[in-house]
Amino acid sequence: MQESVIYQDILQKGLQQGLQQGLQQGRQEEALSLLMRLLTRRFGEVDPQWQERVRGLSLAQLEELSEALLDFERVTDLTIWLDEHQLEENSDRLDG
Repeated sequence: MQESVIYQDILQKGLQQGLQQGLQQGRQEEALSLLMRLLTRRFGEVDPQWQERVRGLSLAQLEELSEALLDFERVTDLTIWLDEHQLEENSDRLDG
């Protein structure tokens, strides 16, 4: 059975999918780590509540927030950004 072409194809696809998921998770963790360091450097210690909200962001949102951070002047800008993007995400879930 392990020598069949179909088995090998399924195994290969499973390995590729696992690799892709691992790479995606690694990118997400690295983006989160970098963003948390940037937020801490910009605003000092970040409130645990905001840290938790940032941890819940997708990779795309983490990347967007990293860019938006360049324009933030106050920690309230972070709050506003998170509120707006959480509303968008909730709206997308309801629409989908």
